[in-house]
Amino acid sequence: MNTADRHATSDLGRRVAARRAQLGLSREDVAERAGSTPGFIAYVEERVPVPGVEFLIRLANALETTVQDLTGYTTDLAPGGARAGYRPRMEEIDEAECWELLDGHGVGRIAVEGRDGLMVIPVNYQVVDGQIVFVTAADSSLARTAASGVEVAFEEDRLDEAFSQGWSVLLVGPARTVSDETSARRIKDAVQSEPWAGDGRDTVVTLSPRRVTGRRIRVPGAPGGP
Repeated sequence: MNTADRHATSDLGRRVAARRAQLGLSREDVAERAGSTPGFIAYVEERVPVPGVEFLIRLANALETTVQDLTGYTTDLAPGGARAGYRPRMEEIDEAECWELLDGHGVGRIAVEGRDGLMVIPVNYQVVDGQIVFVTAADSSLARTAASGVEVAFEEDRLDEAFSQGWSVLLVGPARTVSDETSARRIKDAVQSEPWAGDGRDTVVTLSPRRVTGRRIRVPGAPGGP
């Protein structure tokens, strides 16, 4: 791709391509789901189109996301600002599905005791051998907490702002620092994503959950709903 092509690619196109890659879908797969053609999906990803709202909705459903996320509308907004859906229903999520929703790795939030009291911080995580793994700085609040082996709470969620539904998963258990170099190296080798905060984070912390729970809000008639 030459310089002109790179500049021609829209933010929408980049988000579509990234989401498609995340789901492991080909352009043919997305086209079939969205009732379109592979050529048009390529055009959306590589040029600067302005698709109609109807197609954007179909495309978002095909990529299992929302129009707001594809267009970047929610990038700088706090989540959960939409109104509640019509006749929402709360459901419990069993442990097996909770692990499936965590999807191996991502970004969640962890509650630890900091110097100024309880604090909640965003963290990159990885699932390794039934544990949640974090790679953090040696002097971080998480590392200090893990050194004492106390319990922490970890949460991840997904919100569908367009339809006011979503899910959350909560894990509670002791956090521990992995001090054995061989074990720490084995875990690091299994980690797929590096901390967003950058270098200087090489202390491995594990959370061994004793409790895994989840909840989901469904809205009748919404995509993925009853």
